[in-house]
Amino acid sequence: MKRSAIIAVVIGLVLAATLIATNDLSAILGAIGKAGWGIALVVLLHVPQTVASAIGWGVLLKRREALGRLYALRWVRESVNALLPVAQLGGDVVRARLLAQRGPTLADAMAATMVDLSVEGATQAVFTILCVALLVAGPHGGAELPLAAGVTAITVLLAVALVAAQRFGLFALIERLVTRWTSGRDLVGLNASVLALYRQPRRLLPAAGWHLVSWLLGGLETYAALHVLGVDASLREAMIVEGLGQAVRSVGFLVPGALGVQEGGYLVICGMFGIPPQQALALSLIRRIRELALGLPGLALWQRLEARHSGTAIEGTAS
Repeated sequence: MKRSAIIAVVIGLVLAATLIATNDLSAILGAIGKAGWGIALVVLLHVPQTVASAIGWGVLLKRREALGRLYALRWVRESVNALLPVAQLGGDVVRARLLAQRGPTLADAMAATMVDLSVEGATQAVFTILCVALLVAGPHGGAELPLAAGVTAITVLLAVALVAAQRFGLFALIERLVTRWTSGRDLVGLNASVLALYRQPRRLLPAAGWHLVSWLLGGLETYAALHVLGVDASLREAMIVEGLGQAVRSVGFLVPGALGVQEGGYLVICGMFGIPPQQALALSLIRRIRELALGLPGLALWQRLEARHSGTAIEGTAS
């Protein structure tokens, strides 16, 4: 692990621990305890989101892949990004490499994955704007609008920057550097594949639609989480909490798992609707529990897929 990643993890853990410790830890744990088996429902509600995102990714691939395989690789991606210090990007490299082990070339797999990441970011920006519109349309205090406007602007800028970098030569540079510095040619054609995908709206639009469905399903997960915590929140309020909460996580993408960033964001966002700090932090911890409940098996699946591929490669060499 790089020193910068270690420092980021430590800072995030200290920030998260401080926020929890200074807001009545016993009340936070009590809220989670009252949620009980309702937490399992929250965990299960995340599965349809992953399925929708997997379908969106599959639309961008040159050849059709089984939904079960796409779901498994998307599951691995989310697990890596949530639990490992990879700045929210390592999981995408992992899923592209796993896909290329049985199917498309690494260049095609990486191209579809990176464009999928851009589409996901663009639809998140749309979802965030919709949530801000819900905030403005309903009862609110003027103090929340600068925060909402700020995270929305940053989310949009991140999405635009990622798409612009891909459209204007980022992967051409990566392709040249990989070819120059290594003997491998696995990424030859990467930039051409990325640009080709951006010229295919019949793939981009359905992919965007599935990702937007995934973001909306996230609002339902937050709605369920609030209710198992005993918070009488409306669906509108849950959607706003989810949209702005995800935007805050995106802003803190350099901190592994958005440690501390997510907790602070929930405190402020939930405060807009009079949700006590203890329940806001309990909501964040339920999300952490969900990440662990799905992420640990996801990491185990990743290792299993790697081991299976290694074994197949050894058998092929021996024969």
